[in-house]
Amino acid sequence: MPHETMTLHGRRVLLRRPRDEDAAGRRALGKDPDIIRLFGGAATGSTELTAAQARDWVAAQKAEPYAWIIELDMRLIGSVRLHSLNAQDRRASLAIGILDASLLGQGLGTEAMRLVARYAFGALDLHRLSVRVLATNGRALAAYRKLGFVEEGRERQAAHVSGVWQDDVIMGLLAHEFRDVVAA
Repeated sequence: MPHETMTLHGRRVLLRRPRDEDAAGRRALGKDPDIIRLFGGAATGSTELTAAQARDWVAAQKAEPYAWIIELDMRLIGSVRLHSLNAQDRRASLAIGILDASLLGQGLGTEAMRLVARYAFGALDLHRLSVRVLATNGRALAAYRKLGFVEEGRERQAAHVSGVWQDDVIMGLLAHEFRDVVAA
């Protein structure tokens, strides 16, 4: 499998490798409480991100061989990555985060995931992608379903979010299912 992650061009978004200078863009987005909850975190404390936290976020993205910064109009709006790659079984997990609450629900995450799925099933020759998402994150569930992901299971009360137990939904997408969705 190739190790060089390429730039992926969509209709509205551009996916590219993370760079040190992304720390400023990440810091500007801060910590939106609603987005933190959707990711399964506790939305407490300041909504500002420190310079060190922003640098750490960029370093974590750079450490991933298949991570992209999501850009809209030359501005960082989030990230998407393939992780837990298993070359023998030709599978990986997908994670995405749109970090600007004003851009949620506009199909930008779906577009970014479609680009990554094309790359995963094409250049990387993967057979399967999987995701894990909170059952209460209806927007994400709809986006995954739009790409052809199928619910495969549920881990009951797997996440403790702001004092409440929530289920994790496990979803999967096979290469031929994605090709069927793209062809439709």
